[in-house]
Amino acid sequence: MGVDYYNILKVNRNANDDDLKKAYKRLAMIWHPDKNPTNRRTEAEGKFKQISEAYDVLSDPQKRQIYDLYGEEGLKTGQVPPPPPSTSARGGQGPHYYQRQHPNPSFRFNPRNAEDIYEELFGSESSSGGQKGSRGYREGYFRNGNSSGAEMKKAAAVENALPCSLEELYKGAKKKMRISRNVFDGFGKTILLSKTRTVEEILTIEIKPGWKKGTKITFPEKGNQEPGVIAADLIFVVDEKPHALYKRDGNDLVVNQEITLLEALTGKTLDLTTMDGRSVMIPLTDIVKPGAEVVVPNEGMPISKEPGKKGSLRIKVDVKYPSRLTHEQKLELKRVLGGAFS
Repeated sequence: MGVDYYNILKVNRNANDDDLKKAYKRLAMIWHPDKNPTNRRTEAEGKFKQISEAYDVLSDPQKRQIYDLYGEEGLKTGQVPPPPPSTSARGGQGPHYYQRQHPNPSFRFNPRNAEDIYEELFGSESSSGGQKGSRGYREGYFRNGNSSGAEMKKAAAVENALPCSLEELYKGAKKKMRISRNVFDGFGKTILLSKTRTVEEILTIEIKPGWKKGTKITFPEKGNQEPGVIAADLIFVVDEKPHALYKRDGNDLVVNQEITLLEALTGKTLDLTTMDGRSVMIPLTDIVKPGAEVVVPNEGMPISKEPGKKGSLRIKVDVKYPSRLTHEQKLELKRVLGGAFS
């Protein structure tokens, strides 16, 4: 007979419509691809198609009759065995047995789509009033093992800090995060018989240049799962680690530089290494007053929403005064600077 549809659904040959529906629903809870998104997905897709085809054949009186008489080959190809002699065990079946018993000699087997079958049995029973067979309902049903079709409550999102160096936020980076979570397996006939298992997974987070502290990266339904509750979203929140030289202020970078009084009066060239390793020379040609700020455009942080643009580099200059002066130095300063303030 080839494929044994009764065995696939685990029902006997006298199974009625209710028996078939119950068997299909129980197995669909286990083998729907949405329930097996990782290592068993390929196997699950094959099993789910088998279950759906078995239900399609056995729930259709015409298909079931042909299958019972001629098996899978007769059903799918139309090549049925020759009629048995009239003395066979079938009891007086003559040469026109096939024509008498076959419901439709021009019958062609066209299997229904597996998801259409699912939508028919599950989507139409949704008590939430949602659209028949909607993906959201399907995923809620399988992921939570709720056979009542009632609307699922979603667990509160779980947030975790994602520490990033200023260099990573400047240049961009990829981070791999290993997570361990509890997943609900709705394999039993009731929620009480179902189990949870712990799975480990590595999530890849691509940090974009210019992201700021507080930026959130959401992985939908990657949190722990409990019976009757949709798994929580897992959220990573960017946290900025302190840098040895620079501080961030929005899209700007701020750096403190100390110069001597002599340099403040006579000039100095600052040599700074940028976040991406370049050397930037900033000449100070004017007299620098204490607390002065020198702004260098387009040398700050990348602006994530405006590719190619950056904020400014702001240099806060502190003038270091000598701790003491000799009498001779004071006289010399008076001589040199005396006319500057007249």
